Amino acid sequence: MIDLRAARSDPGSIRAGVARKGAAEAFDELLAADARWRELVPKVDELRGRQKLKGKPTAEQVEELKGVKDELRRLETELVTAEARRDELLQQVPNPPHDSVPDGDTEEDAREERRVGDPAGADGREHLELGRFDMERAARLSGSRFGYIVGDTARVALAVYRWALDRLVAEGFTPVLPPVLVREEAMYGTGFFPAEKSEYYEIGDDALYLTGTSEVALAGLHMGEILDGDELPLHYTAFSANFRREAGAAGRDTRGMFRVHQFNKVEMFSYVRPNESWEELERLLAIEERLAQELALPYRVLNIAAGELSAAAAKRYDIEAWFPSQGRYREITSASNTTDYQARRLGIRYRANGGMEFVHTLNGTAVTDRWVLAILENFGGEVPEPLRDFGAPDRVRPTA
Repeated sequence: MIDLRAARSDPGSIRAGVARKGAAEAFDELLAADARWRELVPKVDELRGRQKLKGKPTAEQVEELKGVKDELRRLETELVTAEARRDELLQQVPNPPHDSVPDGDTEEDAREERRVGDPAGADGREHLELGRFDMERAARLSGSRFGYIVGDTARVALAVYRWALDRLVAEGFTPVLPPVLVREEAMYGTGFFPAEKSEYYEIGDDALYLTGTSEVALAGLHMGEILDGDELPLHYTAFSANFRREAGAAGRDTRGMFRVHQFNKVEMFSYVRPNESWEELERLLAIEERLAQELALPYRVLNIAAGELSAAAAKRYDIEAWFPSQGRYREITSASNTTDYQARRLGIRYRANGGMEFVHTLNGTAVTDRWVLAILENFGGEVPEPLRDFGAPDRVRPTA
């Protein structure tokens, strides 16, 4: 959540920021609710003080105390209501975007930072022709937008995950195999709820949710903790299966494995001091680029527009690889700085200079199943050499 004290002291700049995400009205409502709460607090305190009398009260004082008690009861009820409304609105106001984030609220408003690699040369065949995927049997088993990855193609996928983990450990990341079922407070804490609640699968009987990214579990790893400042930065990388309903993507990318309800991913997550978070975002992006370059995937880097950012993100870079069958670049990684937004919601602080501050958290994709699709389509089934050291075949055979 945003820093309410900062919102009170500099409402103009914060309002201007959240307005770029379409949340100016929610911010105005928050300030009004906060003003009402702050108006009630001294009134309640004053009435509570008037109840404290020295010695035995006179008849007049007894009568006066009855009136004070009734008024106090009424104002305390109002105070509870005002506080609940303020806290509800605080959950709805997003993290203001960084000044370097472009304006806009569509994918087309993203700013292209650079392109790397030559997308020419592939014959345009789709991953369904080049690898072994069984969508029909998966649909009978689980419904639409599920798929089996089989044979050589599965070996490439497993090699991609293991290769990425190896490279990240060399970069100082601690590997984690996290839970994929989490409580609702973890989804709220990371900023996915309430805005994106319709995108996630709920296990109603157990009050648990299947995560769409291990960012949730890695952010929750230190939920409610006070970290030692000397420990920072902390870097984690997780491999997990992920689940998304894709409710907002009806009719999009319905062929093949590009947009499915279940997929695997290796994620990066960092806890850093506030003055280090923007440098850390560039570091995460640089790692993602090195991974794409090592496999020689043609790609471009996008600075995502303010209106397309999540509630938590202050800035996000996407890497889009070239997909010959589609004749365009498509997302294969993202890297986001959520500043102190998630840490405030999750209660993650660190000791610094005799006091405590909220950490900054960042997340970045290393690889997903989409990397396998991009490899197949760009190299016609031939497998990049770095993956062969991790169990991948030299070439993928669609029937193997």
